[in-house]
Amino acid sequence: MTSNDIIVNSTPTAEAAGTWRLGDRTVNRVGFGAMRLTGMPWDERPRDRADAIAVLRRAIELGVNHIDTAAFYFLPTRSANELISTALQPYPEELVLTTKVGPGRSRDGAFEYARPDQLRAQVEENIRQLGLDHLDVVNLRWGTGLDKEPGSVAEHFGALAELREAGLIRHLGISNIVTEQLIEAMAIAPVVCVQNRYGLIERQDEALVEMCAAHGIAFVPFFAVATSVPGATPHGGHDETGESEVAEVAQAHRATPAQVRLAWTLHQGAHVLAISGTGNLAHLEENIAAGALRLSNDELTLLDGITTTA
Repeated sequence: MTSNDIIVNSTPTAEAAGTWRLGDRTVNRVGFGAMRLTGMPWDERPRDRADAIAVLRRAIELGVNHIDTAAFYFLPTRSANELISTALQPYPEELVLTTKVGPGRSRDGAFEYARPDQLRAQVEENIRQLGLDHLDVVNLRWGTGLDKEPGSVAEHFGALAELREAGLIRHLGISNIVTEQLIEAMAIAPVVCVQNRYGLIERQDEALVEMCAAHGIAFVPFFAVATSVPGATPHGGHDETGESEVAEVAQAHRATPAQVRLAWTLHQGAHVLAISGTGNLAHLEENIAAGALRLSNDELTLLDGITTTA
């Protein structure tokens, strides 16, 4: 075992991956995504509240100071924002809560996209649920599905820029977009982060990753450890692409395949953050430990050579 290996009997913290600036806030590059806290719609039952609260508190203990959430992360009896508020208030001073607006959901789970004049109500809903006076970072989540949608983001992003000027929002980001939409948003107000689907086997946004690096913008991928095709079925369709290469690297480091996928993502640039989510304590610790995994140039070359989704 080399010095680059993850030590099984110790628990690396989120500081191991280094830090990045979201506007005037410094966050550890390994954060936490809250989508799975409640359980997923296709699960047989909601996740136990005590388990979700324990995961959140353990994340903070392990140095996580960046949590990604949204008011539309809910089941009929569970809300990610409510769980965060219950578990973590009073919030640590260094904690940055990032949320998303644009899509709205009815109680039966149906999505409807907000008009620009409806975004203030969505921002205020997140503020109320989280028990805050303002939001640290708000992403305009473009579209209600996983596929990027065309069109101008100017009117919606401009509405959020007005709420930023009014003091309801500290910093702005944008999600599920193409490069032209990022350029459009940047002309309206400063953008501190971009959230797009991206990972080892799905690298269609390489140009956007590079563009964010050039402008000092955090690139925050979702589904970074995915081994499925989200949306193909309620659970996704399993994709075996790259499994042998990932397994080879994982074995060399006594790590899990998910840790290797996360580590590869973090190696794509100092501006790339991780927000993998889970409701399981063991998986949480594994995800955070991935920030301590250092891949060699040969290993990166091996993983970079995997055929990916274009």
